Amino acid sequence: MIKVFINGQAGTTGLRIADRLKGRDDIELLSIDEEKRKDTDEIRKYINSSDVTFLCLPDEAAKEAVLLLDNENRHTRIIDASTAHRTNPLWAYGFPELSAELEEKIKTNRLIANPGCYASGFNAIVAPLVARGVIPKEYPLTCFALSGYSGAGKKAIAQYEDENRDKELESPRLYALTQNHKHLAEMQAISGIARTPIFSPIICDYKCGMVVAVPLFADMLEKKYSPKDIREILAEHYAGKDTVKVRSIGYTQNMIGANNFDGRDDMEIEVTGNDERIVIISRFDNLGKGASGAAIQCMNLSLGVDEKKSLVIGE
Repeated sequence: MIKVFINGQAGTTGLRIADRLKGRDDIELLSIDEEKRKDTDEIRKYINSSDVTFLCLPDEAAKEAVLLLDNENRHTRIIDASTAHRTNPLWAYGFPELSAELEEKIKTNRLIANPGCYASGFNAIVAPLVARGVIPKEYPLTCFALSGYSGAGKKAIAQYEDENRDKELESPRLYALTQNHKHLAEMQAISGIARTPIFSPIICDYKCGMVVAVPLFADMLEKKYSPKDIREILAEHYAGKDTVKVRSIGYTQNMIGANNFDGRDDMEIEVTGNDERIVIISRFDNLGKGASGAAIQCMNLSLGVDEKKSLVIGE
């Protein structure tokens, strides 16, 4: 029986992980007493007695939790859902579909950094195109994205679901106005681009789901590519990957909704636009492939079981 400890189970990511794993007959969920969930000695005991520990914590708390691994511990795998270790080369970056090298590192490394939600959508689009020389590393990329409010944490969820909430919460709200969003570092590092992109995220009045869009001028690419060309390159990269689906040109005829993947753990990519201006869009659940689903997928790979076990994968 695989022993799993979720440090930070009360948060949105931790709750979704626990819910996904409840039905597993190969996993025992270790449950810390509520009154001891901030007791360092108790947390140390649970981490070191587990086969897998998920860290669903703020960055500094996640860094401190990693230090609780005993020196002689050679069995516990850590999957960190915070931002703390995503650009650390000693950690495996938890998006196996991006490359065979990343997948192998997830399988063999005991320390795994779970990707950020926005970064997942961006890197799913940009990293394969940079690796294949389609997007120049110096290209001045921009990215805009819409997310449900669940990605902002328990405090924001309470604000949005308060019946006496501020009327402003009824409208989409642009944020990260100083261009210093915490996901930018991994967006740049993992995609391999030389310039930090302009990133404009928008939080909206629905709970779960996300779209991430990256526009490209065709005449600024390494050579002239049509939307069909870009789609074929991405489809080849993700061939055979049920967790990331590349849709056909024209799959969505009118509008791409941001909440259609609510409750799912996979992602889809669409290439839209025309021969001069191309827009590539990823759609997924910010708590699914953008958080908990990705973490469970990484756990499965590291344990050598079906990577889709416990996940909700659509057509």
